[in-house]
Amino acid sequence: MAPQQANIEYFFRLLYEWIYGTHGANYEELRVLASHIWLWIIAVGYLLSVIALVFIVYTTVRLFELRKREDAYYGTLVSPPESGGENPRWKHIESLANSQSASEWREAIIEADIMLDDILARQGYVGAGVGEKLKAVEPSDMGTLQDAWEAHKVRNQIAHEGSAFKLSDSLTHRTIARYAAVFRELKAI
Repeated sequence: MAPQQANIEYFFRLLYEWIYGTHGANYEELRVLASHIWLWIIAVGYLLSVIALVFIVYTTVRLFELRKREDAYYGTLVSPPESGGENPRWKHIESLANSQSASEWREAIIEADIMLDDILARQGYVGAGVGEKLKAVEPSDMGTLQDAWEAHKVRNQIAHEGSAFKLSDSLTHRTIARYAAVFRELKAI
């Protein structure tokens, strides 16, 4: 049995006969049918365009409403409530600074620097560390900015040199006093 193949010429012959009228249809009827189909395509196209336009206007209005709500929600900076009493974290740092151990002095300065990092982050300053956050502070915004830098430099020396850095009692108290001045200005203690 031979494989059967589609006879393309047969289909073209049927199409030709349909168009040119061996079965009663002629070219004019095909043109009329095509014009009716084209009118339906135009009508459906206009309808879809109107629906799409209404959808775009609706989503744009909703988007603007959402932006207004976001501005109202995110536009107000929430600050932590003022604490009436002493800051327990600062009390711990002071107790470490007032001890007789150089390792506790180092811990006090490092803890004060961590506290400064947290406070600057709450104030809205961004950066990978205290140094980058202090660079973002305008000198007119913070009167004790130089104190913060000097205290942070001591912390960096402790962090990089470790126990090789000779930390004296007076340097510790001077550094903690600089942190205290910064914290008082920022209303953290």
